[in-house]
Amino acid sequence: MSDTPAFDKIDAAIKSDDVMLFMKGTPVFPQCGFSSTVVQILSYLGVKFSSMNVLEDDDVREGIKQFSNWPTIPQLYVKGEFVGGCDILREMFEEGELRDYFAGKGIAMEEQAEA
Repeated sequence: MSDTPAFDKIDAAIKSDDVMLFMKGTPVFPQCGFSSTVVQILSYLGVKFSSMNVLEDDDVREGIKQFSNWPTIPQLYVKGEFVGGCDILREMFEEGELRDYFAGKGIAMEEQAEA
């Protein structure tokens, strides 16, 4: 199945930006709590990222699960590497590992001040 148009679209998206989030909805209007949580974490860390709304394309919505062999959305990719979904990212963030991960990958962060 790796030669399907959905896989090509997913692969191109992952390669198009250093940080790519496949999510339900958009960063401005997430359409599930898990996607919202990941957007909040990335925004808090000041990580610039691109996103793809899987609700706009059923082939991508199903294809991303097979592409990564991961059953849930959202999914975060950094420099072409699958990092994980909401639970993994939240745990990495809470343990202070996510900042180190991004730094190790050369991803710029501009932490936002608390409002």
